Amino acid sequence: MSTSDSKKRINYFYDDKIGDYSHGPGHPMKPMRVKMTHSLVMSYGLYKKMEIYRPRPGTIEELTQFHTDEYIKFLGKVTPANFDDYYQDQVKFSVGDDCPVFDGLLEYCQITAGGSLEGAARLNHNLCDIAVNWAGGLHHAKMQEASGFCYVNDIVIAIIELLRYHPRVLYIDIDVHHGDGVEEAFYTTDRVMTLSFHNYGDFFPGTGDINDIGYGKGKYYAVNVPLRDGIDDTTYKTIFEPVVTHVIEWYQPSVIVLQCGADSLSGDRLGTFNLSTIGHGECVRFVKKFNIPMLVLGGGGYTIRNVPRCWAYETAIIVDKDVPMELPHNEFYEYFGPEYTLHTTPSNMENMNSPDYLEAAKLKIFENLDRSRHTPSVQMQDVPRDRYMLEDYDEDLEDPDNRRTQRSWDKRIVPDNEYEDSDDEEQESNSRRGRVPYIRTYRYKFLSGQAKLQAANTSASAVAADTIMGDAERSSSADAVVPPIPPSPQTMAPGIQAEEEKEDDNDMDDVIEEVLEATDMQVDSSFNPHSVALYPIEETNGVPTSFSSSSSSSLSSSPSLLSPIPTAESDLVAVNTENTTSTSTTPPPQSLSTSPPPTPVVSATTTSSTTVLTTDIVTTTVTTTTTSPSNIIP
Repeated sequence: MSTSDSKKRINYFYDDKIGDYSHGPGHPMKPMRVKMTHSLVMSYGLYKKMEIYRPRPGTIEELTQFHTDEYIKFLGKVTPANFDDYYQDQVKFSVGDDCPVFDGLLEYCQITAGGSLEGAARLNHNLCDIAVNWAGGLHHAKMQEASGFCYVNDIVIAIIELLRYHPRVLYIDIDVHHGDGVEEAFYTTDRVMTLSFHNYGDFFPGTGDINDIGYGKGKYYAVNVPLRDGIDDTTYKTIFEPVVTHVIEWYQPSVIVLQCGADSLSGDRLGTFNLSTIGHGECVRFVKKFNIPMLVLGGGGYTIRNVPRCWAYETAIIVDKDVPMELPHNEFYEYFGPEYTLHTTPSNMENMNSPDYLEAAKLKIFENLDRSRHTPSVQMQDVPRDRYMLEDYDEDLEDPDNRRTQRSWDKRIVPDNEYEDSDDEEQESNSRRGRVPYIRTYRYKFLSGQAKLQAANTSASAVAADTIMGDAERSSSADAVVPPIPPSPQTMAPGIQAEEEKEDDNDMDDVIEEVLEATDMQVDSSFNPHSVALYPIEETNGVPTSFSSSSSSSLSSSPSLLSPIPTAESDLVAVNTENTTSTSTTPPPQSLSTSPPPTPVVSATTTSSTTVLTTDIVTTTVTTTTTSPSNIIP
């Protein structure tokens, strides 16, 4: 895709709940840094150049596309209160030391993964050119193991989603730590190339040697650039730009995932590099120049006053806006003292990376690339049909007589030639400095045409049966209460009749949606290319109750990461039965007889429904409703 910089469509994902979680006092990882970054983004007015979205948290089915069911289930049930009861699982899953247990652990993981999945889905459907999720980039998590403050590897899950549409994905990591979790996940495939610039030696995680180049089919598709302590902006540029250029020209990816860990900045609590925010941001600017769709993620960064400034500056680079050196007043202004400036300055630490060392590393990398196939091909296959749709807002549907909604404001991109904000924009901008409202999108909404049509036909049959039974009862009782009869087409004015026929033809989808709601059918918004489930959803504290069930069928099995894009839908059948009992008060309908109006009837209604979803056919049993008068109100 060759899109000019001035016309790039930027999608920005943020959930303000991310700042509510804490790894504990004294822990280096501070989720609050993402909230501080967002505050700077809003204060600088960068939101005017982006579409802001509040992503839907990742579902259990999405997380288990990479992680094991047992591991995700453990994250959902362990809490600080019952921590001691799961000692063996703590050792098994490496949870408890660097990766402590805290309240809302699974919800936190779902939020961090949700933005990355949302960005990948919108890139797949060409709804944006660059997607940004600063809460993501947790590159150390393994399939069934927490590592390096990372519990769920949102990068791997997002790349799996990208591989549904893109033949080759390039992953670039500029975190000071090696991206071992992502490299391990795709170590034996040529569809994903991993490129990591990191500190190597006596440093966590201890992996990422220059000779680690992949295995089997993925040999030479893992590129590691081991660096030493104290590398500065100039030296980093001499190795970063030629290697990235050579890899992109050689591999020709159709999408790039860029992990922007800020622990490579000078002065980081756990880092050993000497980069400034300018040098760190130049990496983002350089990759952006290739005009390839890009998913930009956060990562490490443990000096809380430096990370927000770095990511806010890189957001300005992404939207092509020059921002002043002085920080604007914001919610966390006092954290950035005493200088209160955007950029950090490097220290005078010694640079251990000599020009000869960097040149030798660069030549070794080029030699490894030349030994492998140029631009690995992918067998042409049909992309699996989407069983979901991305809800997007259409401004043409907005009523011009009503005030613009918050959703439309969040999606509006301010033109460069607009010098002053209107009164409404200024008021809306000020309101965002507090608790920010966001667009909430749904990635996967199982509303296939066959499912909707089947549900509509089933509901229509049930309504017809009830009507026949009602007619028989009314004919046997003179005092029976019947619903009002709608006017027939013959009694309607011609203009009204034509208008209603036109609306019926154009709004069939809306009618079907109403039928779905009337039959109490909800649609699961999770997505797994290898399994599909349609069932009523219930949540407790953001976690589906099906997760807490003892049945393991609620968690889908993890598909192979190395398999090609599937060519057929899964044969998995998901069955769910829900029995609900509700008490309702039926208002008195109008009667056609001259008898006095009936008294309200309080009835107990029991509804039982079963929904079965197969690959192409959805079978829904006719919903039967039994109503028994329990009390007559005089």
